[in-house]
Amino acid sequence: MPNNYQTVLAFIFAIEEINANPHLLTNVSLGYEFHNFLHGHWRILQNFLILYAGQDEIPNFNCKRESKSIALFTGTSWETAAQIGALMELYKFPQLTFGSFDPVLSDSGQFPSLYQVAPKDTSLALGMVSLLTHFSWTWVGMIITEGQKGLQFLSNLKGEMDRNRVCVAFVKIISNTILSAVLYAQQHNFLTRETSPVNVIIIYYDSDSVNTINYNIDQLLVTWRVWVTNSQWQADVSGKNFILGSFHGAVTFSHHREEISGFKNFIRTATPSKYPEDTYLALHWFNNFECSVSDSDCALMDCMPNASLAWLPASRFDPAMSEESYNVYNAVYAVAHALQEMLLQQVQMQSVGRGEKMAFSPWQLHPFLKNVHFNNPVGDHVKLDDRRKPDAQYDIVNLWNFPEGLRLKVKVGNFSPHAPQGQRLSLSEDLIEWAVGIAETPHSVCSESCSPGFRKTPEEGKPACCFGCTPCPENEITNDTDMEKCVKCPDHQYANVQRNYCFQKSITFLDYGDPIGKMLAGSALSLTVLTAAVLGLFVKHRDTPIVKANNRALSYTLLISLTFCFLCSLLFIGRPNTATCILRQTTFGVVFTVAVSTVLAKTITVVLAFKVTAPGRRMRQWLVSGAPNSIIPICSLIQLTLCGVWMGTNPPFVDTDAHSEHGHIIIVCNKGSLTAFYCVLGYLGSLALVSFTVAFLVRNLPDTFNEAKFLTFSMLVFCSVWVTFLPVYHSTKGKVMVAMEVFSILASSAGLLGCIFAPKCYIILLRPERNSLHGFRDKSRSGGKKSYQVKNRFA
Repeated sequence: MPNNYQTVLAFIFAIEEINANPHLLTNVSLGYEFHNFLHGHWRILQNFLILYAGQDEIPNFNCKRESKSIALFTGTSWETAAQIGALMELYKFPQLTFGSFDPVLSDSGQFPSLYQVAPKDTSLALGMVSLLTHFSWTWVGMIITEGQKGLQFLSNLKGEMDRNRVCVAFVKIISNTILSAVLYAQQHNFLTRETSPVNVIIIYYDSDSVNTINYNIDQLLVTWRVWVTNSQWQADVSGKNFILGSFHGAVTFSHHREEISGFKNFIRTATPSKYPEDTYLALHWFNNFECSVSDSDCALMDCMPNASLAWLPASRFDPAMSEESYNVYNAVYAVAHALQEMLLQQVQMQSVGRGEKMAFSPWQLHPFLKNVHFNNPVGDHVKLDDRRKPDAQYDIVNLWNFPEGLRLKVKVGNFSPHAPQGQRLSLSEDLIEWAVGIAETPHSVCSESCSPGFRKTPEEGKPACCFGCTPCPENEITNDTDMEKCVKCPDHQYANVQRNYCFQKSITFLDYGDPIGKMLAGSALSLTVLTAAVLGLFVKHRDTPIVKANNRALSYTLLISLTFCFLCSLLFIGRPNTATCILRQTTFGVVFTVAVSTVLAKTITVVLAFKVTAPGRRMRQWLVSGAPNSIIPICSLIQLTLCGVWMGTNPPFVDTDAHSEHGHIIIVCNKGSLTAFYCVLGYLGSLALVSFTVAFLVRNLPDTFNEAKFLTFSMLVFCSVWVTFLPVYHSTKGKVMVAMEVFSILASSAGLLGCIFAPKCYIILLRPERNSLHGFRDKSRSGGKKSYQVKNRFA
């Protein structure tokens, strides 16, 4: 009764306000009467006949009535409105409903005489989902009352939730009838077991079943939930059987409306003495203000002095105008404006004699009701035509009930479907009071969000909101929460350890400033200086027996080529460019070919020297003419030809390596043609293998001439270095690969230098007595005459 009676007071307030308005319905006063429509077809018919004809016995006859009703307002129940609507249509009687908008009643073919005052709720689902996404609530339960409106809202809500990646944890369709004991037990199970992981529940219902659902939920003291409801809910929170503990902190979407300032004053002054014929007001006064009843005329006596409805707590009477009361207020004004338009038209079309009353039938009001649109006294625009009604704007209201009984409704935000995307929802989060036991913004998700650096992994058989989190692969990132795919960093960037950001890679190469670059460059220069020193030593002692015995010309050639071998390694250090990329490979190939072919020439010379056993033999002529020395230019020319083909077809070029070293882009020299590179390397290896084979075959020479052993060992070291280089070279990348190539060049060159020239330098510097003819003669006594003759052939 308290809620329904407020609509009665709003109805009276609007009529009195219009009657006092000199600019609306001048010289016309509106009247009214109330009928309590009880459920039942006969009761509905009886009440309508009393309203329309003044009696309920003989249809189609008006009896004992000086004035006639022109419109009927029906309440919040769509079922009652539909039943009366069919009856109204028989008489084309205008009917205005002030309950929530119902698409079923908007069918002009079925209910052409029915008008809905409430705005459309087509954007309610969008508004609620916007609230869910604002707080990142992705796991939500739904309680929907059965019926066409509930099912349509469920369909709209699911569609919006799917578009915004919000999942439905459960859906319960609640019957509008009173729950039996069995149904109550099912309700108990539903609220304690099935909804346990869900912290946010949307409730959508009509006013017929509100108190039943509220009572069953609240009796279970479900205080850890956040309830998001439609505007019909707050119309019934003040019921006397309603314990509001579970609904503290509920969030309600209510149609936006401006406050009518005069209504509260009207409520404050409404008393049974002011409206003596209003039995409902007298009954309400009797129940709340300790009144007694007179035995003679049933009048109220001994009530609290200066009593007022505004004094009552919200649980008994809420003085703030409800949504249904606001609709009643607009409905009265709509009829007044339509009536004024109709009367003005009649005045223009016909003249009325003095004293005559203007006669019309209620059905004549329809064209004006269909087209009526106006701004009510607080500035809100009102239309009755369903096709021209805009989507409703919503106030987001938070219910405060702490301490118990406060029942304060606080506006904490609004939702406007007409605003630009991203600006539709406006909230003041600091004003929101959450449910009892929740100190901060509640959390309602099936799975915790995947932080940046992880991607969502769907779980089979579960909704999309239930997922696992998998770390992103190497060099892939996610920079936001709940991303479904990891994004690969561009080649010039790399992922950090957390895999949530791509950093710019720094450019690097085997630089002289790097520790390994310094070490290799220092080694190359040191070995170059050492080789030059050995060359100088040999030049200085060029006329000594040991220098002559080892073929001075070939020794000089080998030392010079080794010097260039050490220096060519410097081409591999520093920032690569086109010139250094070409020079490093060709120089390496040519100078090493010269060095190895020189060793081969020395080895063949040794072989020829020991094969000469008699004067005049052809081998002696080859040895004296220096034929073995021609091996050097021939072998070098072949290598130059291979390098020329390489440079002419697919030469080396500057390239970048973005994958070998984390966080760096390495500038390297691409070999160009790997086939040509391996041909050059293979040719060099073939020369080394031939030299090693020849030296190995003649390794057992007399002690007085033991260079063949040194040549054998030097080529063994050389081949070992480059055989080891190949697998290591292929297993490394970037700067390490270049460093391995430089190391192999230095190691193999140092092996030749040390194995061939270290023993000779030892004799020259530390055992000079052995570097003389006398020393050789003493040594030759144990070696025989043949060895001495051979030494003289190299002199």
